[in-house]
Amino acid sequence: MSISALVRPRPVHRAADLLAAYLPGSLYFSSPRGTLLADGVHARVRAGGGAQALAAAEALDAAATAGVPEPVVAGAVGFNPAAETGLVVPSVVRRADAPAGVRAPEAESGTSWTITPRPESARYAESVRRALELIGRGDLRKVVLARGLELTADAPVWVPALLARLVRADPAAYAFAVDVTAPGDPAPRTLVGASPELLVSRRGATVVANPLAGSAPRSGDDALDRERVARLRESAKDLGEHAHTAAQVAEVLGRFCADLDVPSGPEVIGTPTMWHLSTRITGRLADPTDPACSALGLAEALHPTPAVCGVPAPGALAAITDLEPQARGYYAGMVGWTGLDGDGEWAVTIRSAEVCDRTVRLFAGAGIVAGSDPAAELAETGAKFRTLLRALGVEDMA
Repeated sequence: MSISALVRPRPVHRAADLLAAYLPGSLYFSSPRGTLLADGVHARVRAGGGAQALAAAEALDAAATAGVPEPVVAGAVGFNPAAETGLVVPSVVRRADAPAGVRAPEAESGTSWTITPRPESARYAESVRRALELIGRGDLRKVVLARGLELTADAPVWVPALLARLVRADPAAYAFAVDVTAPGDPAPRTLVGASPELLVSRRGATVVANPLAGSAPRSGDDALDRERVARLRESAKDLGEHAHTAAQVAEVLGRFCADLDVPSGPEVIGTPTMWHLSTRITGRLADPTDPACSALGLAEALHPTPAVCGVPAPGALAAITDLEPQARGYYAGMVGWTGLDGDGEWAVTIRSAEVCDRTVRLFAGAGIVAGSDPAAELAETGAKFRTLLRALGVEDMA
């Protein structure tokens, strides 16, 4: 008998089956590139000061030596890279090549919700005005300000059903569910969402980033949406905001790439709830064997981008700390996976929520630049909440 006849074929999974198999405590990540479902923890990735890439590479090497087949590091990193992290080497990983096409369960129509804005709308608008003062003085060029909603249901929220509804609503999104339980949590905590924004992906020597900045709500009326897209394409405020983000992403990737392709201007892409200015940046790595050039290494170098932080970053971070009443946690961080060969995908954790028993905590942010209007930024964050609110069966409560 030949050696090849003794090799067992790799199991073939369907993306819809992996989604259906998701249970709280598993790790789910899907994108147009494929779906990953992981269970168990072979090792946790521990790194101080935000230095995740090197620690991840060491954990992957150790897992391979221990006999873990095709190990990956997967999980989430918070907005503050030196704080919240949830990166692990899973014990079991299953993959499928295509995003899930599923019939999602309807939202529980009988659920009763209590919704608390954090902060109140008037306080958020005042924070935007204070940010505009900083921009007017020349201290900042852009800062992203977020506000939150805390929803409490009359029964525990079933994360698998919520995840399925998110995937069904936008199969092209970067959908995820990650266990981020922290000490003191009264029940398991899950970071779940459907992000439209790719932070970075790597396949071999090829890297792709797709920053989004500059947005308009989607109305559902074709004529009105055409008008909104046209205005977005011509908006000096939104184009300037987008240019800050795209330039920073290109500058960072340029440190690692021998070749970089940056389009001369953005396109407009749509999600079920929003229109976004989008620039797809591609490059070829100078040294794919460098651990700093792994998908996680590149993501770590990029994070946080001006799309979720601001320009210049140190001043924007200080303004966010001062003006936002609560820490973001994993919102506006990154979520994804990296393999032993350095390939992987990382998305920005927007359109996301943290679910713990009966409580759902979600955030939405808007980029504040010269010319921003507090009422318009408030409305933009309200539109961005709709992705999760629709999946929860709660409409018009932002």
